[in-house]
Formats: sequence, C-alpha cells, structure tokens
Amino acid sequence: MDGTNLLTFTGISIMLTLMPGPDILFVITQSITRNPKDGIAVALGLCTGLMVHTTAAALGVSAVLYHSSLAFQTLKVAGALYLFYLAWQSLREAGAAHTGSLAVEGRKRPFFALYRKGILMNLLNPKVSLFFLAFLPQFVSPEAGSVSVQMILLGVIFMVQAFLVFAVVSLAAHRLGRNFMANVAVSRWVDRGKAGIYALLGARLLSMEHQ
Repeated sequence: MDGTNLLTFTGISIMLTLMPGPDILFVITQSITRNPKDGIAVALGLCTGLMVHTTAAALGVSAVLYHSSLAFQTLKVAGALYLFYLAWQSLREAGAAHTGSLAVEGRKRPFFALYRKGILMNLLNPKVSLFFLAFLPQFVSPEAGSVSVQMILLGVIFMVQAFLVFAVVSLAAHRLGRNFMANVAVSRWVDRGKAGIYALLGARLLSMEHQ
C-alpha cells in the first residue's frame, strides 16, 4: 500500500464515520445525557467492536455471514433486540428524571459497563461486518504482501480515526447539551428522544434484508 492509497482510505473513513448512524448517534446521546467521559467509554467499546469486525473480514469469517441467511438473521434480530432494550432503558431514565431520583446517581455508570455497551452495539450490527467485507479489499494490493495483514492494518487505521472522531464529537455534544440537561424537564424529553432514536434504529435493523 502506498501513501496516496492510505490517505485516500483515511479521508473516506473519516467521512463515513461522521455520517449519521447507530454508532455516532450512540456516542452523541450518551455524551449529551451524561458526560464526555461516558461518551469516550462508549467510543472505545465501539472501536473494539470495529477491530473484531476487521479481523473477521481478514480471516474470512464475515464471508460466512454474507453467505448464510440464518447467521445474518440471527445477528440482526439480536442487534435489534439490544437497541429496543436501550430504548426501554432510556424511557426508564426519563421517568426517573421526572421524579428527580436520577439527578445524582442514576446518570453515573461504571466505565466498563459503558465500554461493554459500545462493544455490543457494534458487534450486534451485521451491517458493519458486511461493510468491512466490501470496503477494506478495495484498498488492498496482493502485490504488497499478505492480504489479511493489510486488511488488519487498514482496520487499525479505521479504528484510530473513528475513536478520534468520536472523542471530538463526544466533547462537542456534551458542551452543547450540558446547559439544557441541567433542566429536569428538558432532560426528560431528551431521554425520550433518545429512546425514540434507539427504537427507530432497532426497527431499521430488523427491516434489513440479506443480500
């Protein structure tokens, strides 16, 4: 792989990461309703999931998902159910905000719990596996050496830029939303909106067809 190829890959990766989707929306909602550290914990989890998808694509595991309708449907349903669970959890937080009981403790979550959420959010989306299976090979050259090693290297680059983008987005989202979240009524409606976003993403994932 030459420098131009890597720069092109990095530029496209940044644009793709910034596009509205489950991952970046998850980072934004966590950062607005909690704090930037929570958003970054989620971002680390999401990026860990990206590396799993990259490795799966490099080793040919993603191809199994591509060719197996059962595997695709199973992962799709699991991912949708997880998103619906997040929607339900957000509605509970909205109710707690209404009573004021969430003001001190309810919005504090252990780092690892949020990190785990990010991993699950990413791993349970079959679209990510299929994306890497289609995207990474376009920037690989068999003449440059091991195709698997090149794909993993590209995956690392994608993961690093994704984390940096998510971190910046997390800080910006919290800065813009913190004044609004100080108001209990606004906080409650934000949690309801967050629940709606998760539910819509879950429904969208369920409607995805195996190609």
